[in-house]
Amino acid sequence: MRSGTLLRGLVGAAISIVALWLVLRGVDLARTRDVLARADLRWIALAAVFLSTDLILRALRWQRLLRPIAKVRYSSMLGYLLVGYLANNILPARLGELVRSHYLGDREGISRASALGTVVVERVVDLVAVVAIASAALLVLSVRGVVAGAVLVGAGVAGLLLVVLALGIVAHRLPGADRVRAAVERWPRVRELAGKLQGGLAVAGRPATLLEALAASAAAWTVAILAWAAVGQSIGVELSIGQAALIASGVALASAVPAGPSNLGTFEFAAVEIGKAIGVPADSAFALALIIHATILVVTSVGGGVAVARLGWTGRSSTSTEIGP
Repeated sequence: MRSGTLLRGLVGAAISIVALWLVLRGVDLARTRDVLARADLRWIALAAVFLSTDLILRALRWQRLLRPIAKVRYSSMLGYLLVGYLANNILPARLGELVRSHYLGDREGISRASALGTVVVERVVDLVAVVAIASAALLVLSVRGVVAGAVLVGAGVAGLLLVVLALGIVAHRLPGADRVRAAVERWPRVRELAGKLQGGLAVAGRPATLLEALAASAAAWTVAILAWAAVGQSIGVELSIGQAALIASGVALASAVPAGPSNLGTFEFAAVEIGKAIGVPADSAFALALIIHATILVVTSVGGGVAVARLGWTGRSSTSTEIGP
């Protein structure tokens, strides 16, 4: 397990280094510095408000996805989410997703495997939302080329994940499931973990829960798009809603690739390439990416630090009530 995590981290770091090299070889750093020097802090502050609202809505989404398994106070869910984002800022390959599942399970006394299952559902819902936003923006802006191809790949991955998620939910009903169950009887711990993970995935089979998650995703992405537009205004780049939607969703798709801590490199590379596709100079697109990435890091790091200080790092809480498998 540790060797797999280490390999994932090394691969993620290599991806970040390559992405940064590709960005830096295509921009004029002196011009980027000039753009950054002219940035209006008032617009950046507004973007920080939008990004904070985005996190608030994402915590609500996760709480609603977890509700069929356990009732957890919203303030605690927000804390657990922020701890995961803080970990993503420090650890490579989006390992913060595992951290927040472990943290929630430890603090609330519920299965970490079930918590991880809800995170998987959350990630799939988010990917579907991102692909839908990017596809709509491509049609409105009539963007073609590499960006359109990348979105098409993202759509394919989203479709594949939906199939895998559906199979995970109904795995116990598939042909041959009895034989698999009999085979794993020799490893009770594996059987138990698989059952709990499936219980977390099964929340996607509840129409009301899924509808709530999709509604929260739509609201979260609305404010995230506004954050990109606000940062554009801060440096004199007036992005239309369609352009802001494409760059926000495109960067999110790139960030789904396991890279270095906080998706360093892949975040900036995607922003610059999409910026060029919609007519934003590479230097300005790079400045745009640096500002919003830095703002995200500040908001999530401060929020995560406050969450750890408030909730503590270890120990169990008795605030949850089990109501599901």
